[in-house]
Amino acid sequence: MEDLNDFFGGPAFLAWARMGNLHTWGGPLSKNWLKQQLVLQKKILSRMLELGMTPVLPSFSGNVPAALKTIFPTANITRLGDWNTVDRDPRWCCTYLLNPSDPLFVEIGEAFIKMQIKEYGDVTDIYNCDTFNENSPPTNDTTYISSLGAAVYKAMSNGDKDAVWLMQGWLFYSDSTFWKPPQMKALLHSVPVGKMIVLDLFADVKPIWATSSQFYGTPYVWCLLHNFGGNIEMYGTLDAISSGPVDARISKNSTMVGVGMCMEGIEQNPVVYELMSEMAFRKEKVQVLEWLETYTHRRYGKSVQQIKEAWAILYHTVYNCTDGIADHNIDFIVKFPDWDPSINFGARPSKLNSMHTFRSRTRSRRFSFQERSSDLPQAHLWYSTHEVVNALKLFIAAGNDLAGSLTYRYDLVDLTRQVLSKLANQVYLDAINAFRRKDVKALNIHSQKFIQLIKDIDVLLASDDNFLLGTWLESAKLLAENPSEMRQYEWNARTQVTMWFDTTPTNQSKLHDYANKFWSGLLEGYYLPRASSYFSYLSKSLEKNESFKLVEWRKQWISFSNKWQAGLELYPVKAQGNFLTIAKALFDKYLS
Repeated sequence: MEDLNDFFGGPAFLAWARMGNLHTWGGPLSKNWLKQQLVLQKKILSRMLELGMTPVLPSFSGNVPAALKTIFPTANITRLGDWNTVDRDPRWCCTYLLNPSDPLFVEIGEAFIKMQIKEYGDVTDIYNCDTFNENSPPTNDTTYISSLGAAVYKAMSNGDKDAVWLMQGWLFYSDSTFWKPPQMKALLHSVPVGKMIVLDLFADVKPIWATSSQFYGTPYVWCLLHNFGGNIEMYGTLDAISSGPVDARISKNSTMVGVGMCMEGIEQNPVVYELMSEMAFRKEKVQVLEWLETYTHRRYGKSVQQIKEAWAILYHTVYNCTDGIADHNIDFIVKFPDWDPSINFGARPSKLNSMHTFRSRTRSRRFSFQERSSDLPQAHLWYSTHEVVNALKLFIAAGNDLAGSLTYRYDLVDLTRQVLSKLANQVYLDAINAFRRKDVKALNIHSQKFIQLIKDIDVLLASDDNFLLGTWLESAKLLAENPSEMRQYEWNARTQVTMWFDTTPTNQSKLHDYANKFWSGLLEGYYLPRASSYFSYLSKSLEKNESFKLVEWRKQWISFSNKWQAGLELYPVKAQGNFLTIAKALFDKYLS
């Protein structure tokens, strides 16, 4: 067990540890945790089988503990490159990979499959493996790539003769400079026909099936990715969802075998997942505007004219993103720019966006964003904010008819938050421009408005149970069986939604705010102090006629963040305040 303490990530980072991106961070995993997870896994499998579902179990991907080198000193084990640590910190980075060409790979892979069958029963023949997900093979030689794929499959099939390999197709988009047609074919055709299924992971925005001759004849699943980091932002591509799966299914020589959803986080944009869920049962394209009328009737329990008009606006604005950008909420309240405003944004190495690339290979990873041509940071905006303000006005007007609806409450709070967050982006830029003009008075006015917006949005979010930091923290603590675990799990929960990864005294994590959330408690307790201290440093630099002390601000902020991550203060788990009254007051205050 001790040999594995350095291998697993903590509960909030386990997925990235399994992908070989990191190790140890947030860990180690206790025996209690492992026992809990085994019980939970068996419950999940049992329920899936009751519902007639076919489970997918993991297979061996080659990611191994460092201790394996000692046990098998002649094994072909290599250390991978850095994945987003601040300075290649070996405590967290550079995991170990057993080369699939090594006979030990097949031996371990076979034993792993057989052990799962012994533990869970013969519940499936489908196994997922993503050895090459954001980890390129050492050479683009097609013979080598084919042999790697064959070894991965051999490990599965030796353990289960009917094994089918389920693989994410993300690498063909994110690492497209490596995975050219010859390399794709070599991997996809390295297993017997029909023994591999590919997830076209980002088909809602960047469908690979359309540019790869249907994955060169390999069966695939049309997938909706949609969300990154569990961020809370109203966003969607309803037209693509309503037609994409149908276009793929009826296309010439189609190898599509199903539809799927693989969002990084859920509990946001319910309209997107409602429509996508229906596409599994539809043979024809959906007329979205008509569908929205029935959807809103079901969602709120009645038909209200203002709601119908509001959703028609939302369909053509926030839910009609066609710019091809992977939407990751970088609104300035939750993703505060870390930079010196006296330097043009486009003329400097982007500290703000450094988290969205990998140091070893700069490609279109999962964190692809809009190009920045401005000398100021730009948040993602793909619609007319004026039109969405009108939609909010209509939503508020429907309050007399729908005030008792919990789904209406959620949508009104979310829409009000969306509008005010985009307003805050402009207020932030107004403050920065005032700083550049050396206008202390205007800087203070705009920065105070930005601070007040954070406070007001926090009050708004507190009026709905779905937007509370306390719920997240308490759910993590409930898993603990002793005080030590409780502190560890709370640290994991706090760290994932804030700094995410490692820091130094003067460098924020490269992944800071990756999983940012618009949650009451997080705004007032975390985002507000950050913005306040930053604007205070800006104001002092003008008052003293000296340069902005960016490094000093970073020191203060990183110290605050690290203490907050380790904090134990309690946050509410029940909504408070009248959502409709608050939304009306904020509309009148900022938008009327």
